[in-house]
Amino acid sequence: MVAISADYSMANQSVKNPESIYDFTVKDASGHDVDLSTYKGKVLLILNVASKCGMTNSNYTELNQLYEKYQDQGLEILAFPCNQFGEEEPGSNDQIMEFVCTRFKSEFTIFDKIDVNGEYASPLYTFLKKGKWGIFGDDIQWNFAKFLVDKNGQVVDRYYPTTSPLSLEHDIKKLLGIP
Repeated sequence: MVAISADYSMANQSVKNPESIYDFTVKDASGHDVDLSTYKGKVLLILNVASKCGMTNSNYTELNQLYEKYQDQGLEILAFPCNQFGEEEPGSNDQIMEFVCTRFKSEFTIFDKIDVNGEYASPLYTFLKKGKWGIFGDDIQWNFAKFLVDKNGQVVDRYYPTTSPLSLEHDIKKLLGIP
C-alpha cells in the first residue's frame, strides 16, 4: 500500500480554475509533492474513508475485491481518511495505515486525513463536489462517499456513502472499456 498525505497548508491552497483532478497536487507521507496527473489514463474511484465506521468492513473488503480485479486494467482507488463524521477516523496517519494494512491488506492508495467539507475542505474535494448532483447537494454526507473519475480526470458520477463498492462494477467496467 502506498501512503500519501495531504499537508493542510497544501490543502488550503487554491488551484485557479482547475479543469480536472490532474490540476491538484498533494504531499506524500515523506513530504514530497505528488501530482495527481500521474494518474492520467486511469479510471479512479475516490472516496473518504474511516476506520471506526459501521460501513468500514464491507467497504474495505469490496474495495479490495474491485482493486484486485481491475487494477491491471487501469483502475486506481484513492482513499482519503476523514474525521469529520462522528469522529470515526481519529488516528494518526501511521495508525490508519497500520489498521488498513494489517486488517484489510489493502494495496490501493491511502492518503493522509483531510477535511472534505467546510472551511478547510481539500481543494480536490471542492472540485469533486462541483458536479450537478441533484439531491446530493454539495456537501459530503458521511464516510465512504464515492466519486468515479474517468481517464481524463473528469468526475462522471457520485455515489452515496451507503452504496456498495461492488455495485459500481458495471460503471467501472464501462469506463475501463471492458465489455
